[in-house]
Amino acid sequence: MTKHFVAAVAAATFATNVYAASLAGAGGTAIYPVLAKWAEQYAKESGDTVTYQPIGSGGGIKNIVSNIVLFANSDMPLKPDDVAKNGLVQFPEVIISITPIVHLAGIKPGQLVLDGATLADVFLGKIKQWDDPAIKKLNPDVTLPHQAIMPVHRSDASGTTFNFTNYLAKVSPQWKDSVGSGTLVGWPGGAVGQGNAGVAAAVERVEGAIGYVEYAYVIQKHLTYTDMINKSGKRVAPTLDAFQAAAGNADFSKVKDFYLILTDQPGDESWPITAATYMLLRKDRTAEENHRALAFLDWALRKGQEQAKALDYVPLPDEVIAQIEAHWTRELGGAWKSATH
Repeated sequence: MTKHFVAAVAAATFATNVYAASLAGAGGTAIYPVLAKWAEQYAKESGDTVTYQPIGSGGGIKNIVSNIVLFANSDMPLKPDDVAKNGLVQFPEVIISITPIVHLAGIKPGQLVLDGATLADVFLGKIKQWDDPAIKKLNPDVTLPHQAIMPVHRSDASGTTFNFTNYLAKVSPQWKDSVGSGTLVGWPGGAVGQGNAGVAAAVERVEGAIGYVEYAYVIQKHLTYTDMINKSGKRVAPTLDAFQAAAGNADFSKVKDFYLILTDQPGDESWPITAATYMLLRKDRTAEENHRALAFLDWALRKGQEQAKALDYVPLPDEVIAQIEAHWTRELGGAWKSATH
């Protein structure tokens, strides 16, 4: 555990109440905007503080496997064999969406549209200028500058990167064969940023840049996003309706440990880069510890929906929440007998 994280936990605990519990978590940055709001409201209602280190999904997985934190978050679900091998419990918390962002003078949010193949070629370095014929073909009514493109990607092990590269691998055979998908991949080139916030900041600094972030960062930082051509060949904007349309294809009842990849979903209104973000707990924690963590995470599932929708996250439907709560009972037994508030 880093000194920074120890200090964060200690400061948060001291600042609230010496009798209040402090729930330590770490992981993906995609969920951080809404998780911070959940934690603030939950502390007011319960007295328990939630401290969370947004270090990326890879860091969250490492911390929970190493038993450093009480709960972890990852935008890349672990495969059931890895869940079992590490003695974990995995379940979704909310649906996120990943959006290309650009920095081009005179270009407004949603004015540009890209398709998956073109986006892959940009990050492969095959398309080097903004007025490339492939981009102009998609945007015949937009005046595009003759300006170099600077792709920006994550420097840390990231579930956002996993879903972004998973999508590119589905729409581009060359991407699949030469780069593939993962939380860390061998990027052909470009600049880097730490976390979603770091990518957003890097794109804002460099004219001609393009990157990818969770949509909540677009809202909070007023970033210039692009529309996308989806699997059905339709132009879609990054909106809550488009995210919900993609999420509507999720059927968690038919998979083990809720393992689902939701990129490139069918449907005329579906946003193509959508994902579930997952929470991870350890089975070998005490019943009291897991009870406290589940009380917060269940509160977020059941009472944090308006905060989630305000940032254009997609809350999970009631039937999925019921599946998750039943999963807790099966996997953790006594730890979940009365965790709901």
